Amino acid sequence: MKKLLALTLCLAGALPLAAAQAQQGSAANFGPSQGDREFSLSGTGSSDRKFDNTNFGVSGEMGWYLRDHFILGVRQSVNYASIEGESLRDDFWNGSTRGYANLQTRDGRLRPFGGGSLGVIYGDGVRDSGFAGLEGGLKYYVLENTYVLGRVEYQWFFRRSSDAEDAFRDGAFAYTLGLGYNF
Repeated sequence: MKKLLALTLCLAGALPLAAAQAQQGSAANFGPSQGDREFSLSGTGSSDRKFDNTNFGVSGEMGWYLRDHFILGVRQSVNYASIEGESLRDDFWNGSTRGYANLQTRDGRLRPFGGGSLGVIYGDGVRDSGFAGLEGGLKYYVLENTYVLGRVEYQWFFRRSSDAEDAFRDGAFAYTLGLGYNF
């Protein structure tokens, strides 16, 4: 049931993107080719209206195109949170390191993608553990090799591999916006 729900969500998100891609047409000079590399830098953040509770993070990733539409890579994220409260410390730092694999469309400036990741999370305010994730998003090429990136990840956390399936329902969403470059 869990796998069916995850697959249904991924497919439902991809259908409008595929329709938009079909209307857009081809732009052969945009995007990567087999053997190219990719680097991106992304960020996220939020604050309450008084700026008492603030969090932000940065994520860098490096990927390699094994095919025009298939990329493997590694991603490093660092997050900071300043939270006020009687029983809380003021600052929390955490990070995550993960490998990822994504499939994306091969033509046009707008390139939907989807895939998965596997890695570890560590730091203050989090339980050091492994996690797996499903992800999807869009890359829009503003120049031939430069793009704007939006990504949503659903991550679930586990201490042992036997815990991974049960942890799916207790996951969390991560949102990312950034810039990238193919070379």
